[in-house]
Amino acid sequence: MTKLCQKMIDEAMAAQRADVDTVKKKRGGSFVVSDAKSYLSAVKKMKPAGAQSKAVFSLHTDSVKAHFGVLEHLTSTVRPEDDPYVEHYQTPVIMEILYDEDPSFRKSVTAFSKAIRKAEALVGKEAARRYAGFYGPTCVVDFALIPGSTSNVVNQILKTVDIPTTHKQAILASKSWGMNTSYGFGDVFAHEVEKGATLADAVKAEIGMMEKVYDRPVDAQADLMDSVGMNSFDARKYMEGYRKKMEGTVRAAIDDDVHYANIVTIPAYCVGDIAHHIAQSTFNMCKDDVIMATIEAVTDVMDATLNAAVPSFKTEEDVLTVATGASASAAEYILELDGFNAIMLVDLLTKRWHNYVQLYPKRGAAAELHNCDFMDMLYRGWKYVDQARRRQNGTDGLLKPKVSGVAVDLLPVHENEVLMNPQRYAYPACAITVRASAMLRLSDYPCLLTSEPVTATLMTNIIALHKDVPAAPARICKNCASAALIDFRHQYCQWKCAV
Repeated sequence: MTKLCQKMIDEAMAAQRADVDTVKKKRGGSFVVSDAKSYLSAVKKMKPAGAQSKAVFSLHTDSVKAHFGVLEHLTSTVRPEDDPYVEHYQTPVIMEILYDEDPSFRKSVTAFSKAIRKAEALVGKEAARRYAGFYGPTCVVDFALIPGSTSNVVNQILKTVDIPTTHKQAILASKSWGMNTSYGFGDVFAHEVEKGATLADAVKAEIGMMEKVYDRPVDAQADLMDSVGMNSFDARKYMEGYRKKMEGTVRAAIDDDVHYANIVTIPAYCVGDIAHHIAQSTFNMCKDDVIMATIEAVTDVMDATLNAAVPSFKTEEDVLTVATGASASAAEYILELDGFNAIMLVDLLTKRWHNYVQLYPKRGAAAELHNCDFMDMLYRGWKYVDQARRRQNGTDGLLKPKVSGVAVDLLPVHENEVLMNPQRYAYPACAITVRASAMLRLSDYPCLLTSEPVTATLMTNIIALHKDVPAAPARICKNCASAALIDFRHQYCQWKCAV
């Protein structure tokens, strides 16, 4: 177990460092696709060990290689407005490969589509609630089954369909960690209402969109990209080229009895570092020294904590728990250096969200999803840091939050010269909100704090040991920050009755 955990940590931190080091080097400059070669190189070194499935690892590594190769062939760069979508072209292709390879799965998806048509009342209620902000800040493509998310609605519909459970699980996974098109539930409904449609007609349009996402995912994604003006490259040519490179990998995964839910998930969640995390938008954001320093310090905390904890890990899941818990603790601790904490930020961002709904009824379905990630991360970190403060019991010294019994090493935060000298980035005598303001900027884009490359790498390692168990969506209560602290929505969650 020690060797496996060390391998997992080495692979995960290599992915994270590839992103952070490249962004540090290129921040403020112009992004080209070849900038992501560092991440590609890190992924190429990922290998299965012991009982880990080779086919599972290939879904990850081959997808990254295919994504980079096809993207580099089609364009030299990706504009910021188009980079959120680069991890949405993979699952549609994988779904259609599965349709062709397994007619029984295609039949199950058709049955699910018919059930969407019959669920007019449910779709209408949930779409109206999302449009009106009923659930508060909501991640529409959440990796769990939180209220207002696409997967929550899909799960409710799937429970009415008589198809194999494994197929239900694959359909559900395809719109959670898998990203079956860029569509987020309720978007068509909201825009149709704002254009003057009746509520009944808006629901019909929403149903039509949902059916298309599952019946013809590649066409649906291409048409969605046309509708938003994505012009960095040809989306249809991308998906055509990606399919050619991935068909053999998917067949090998089927032959290895990898659960379809994992087949549709893994190829998508691993590619976002190429032209999304390593991208122009990130280079622009990280021109700010304090933002860059925050990402570096959180990365260093994760690295130091994980490597020190290797002997204590009992299971592969422990590595993921400690990795994300350490980064959450570090993020909260940095916020607290300026006298803020998660409770304050959750209150602020939740109140702001209810105003945002009124200001922008045509807002995109994904508008607040990263605010949700950010709040959930901070709230989790606050719980660890709060307990560490209580243990101080009047003594001095660096706080030592504990995640599953593992001490989080916060020393890298204090060793970061930028974070420890905020007076260099504001009016020196009054520099008391510098770090918190950087954290607020990161609330729109916390991907390298949470951290997505680390989570993706570790999840592939974990799934490779449990290939027949659907890993997505997460069948847990996330203790969503806004729901735990402000809004009353826990009763609408679906995690206990996931298909």
